[in-house]
Amino acid sequence: MAYNEETLERIRQVLLSKEVDFEEKKMFMGVCIMVDDKMCCGTHISRNSGEDLLFCRISDEDYLKAVERDDVLPMKMGERVMKNYVYVLEHGFQHSKDLDHWIQLCLNYNPTAKSSKRK
Repeated sequence: MAYNEETLERIRQVLLSKEVDFEEKKMFMGVCIMVDDKMCCGTHISRNSGEDLLFCRISDEDYLKAVERDDVLPMKMGERVMKNYVYVLEHGFQHSKDLDHWIQLCLNYNPTAKSSKRK
């Protein structure tokens, strides 16, 4: 699983500064941050481009705005577009305020997001 440890540490610091309880799970070829047992955000390195990516789970409204940006891609699994998930490219979260913005969007959506069904 390839991910940038520096990016993961930056995510941790934002969440700690907001006093958010979270856990980390290795998945999606990287690390997923879980808040209230729900996927919130995470990071991994793209196999295709080698670029460090931030993935975010955000509201429908925020998703529609986000995918219009040049630093955001819809998250896909195979050919299927994942509802409410986006990848933010490196230049879209390189500044602390930008990373904070994306994580806040994830935290805003988290209370209404559905939990994955446990098997």
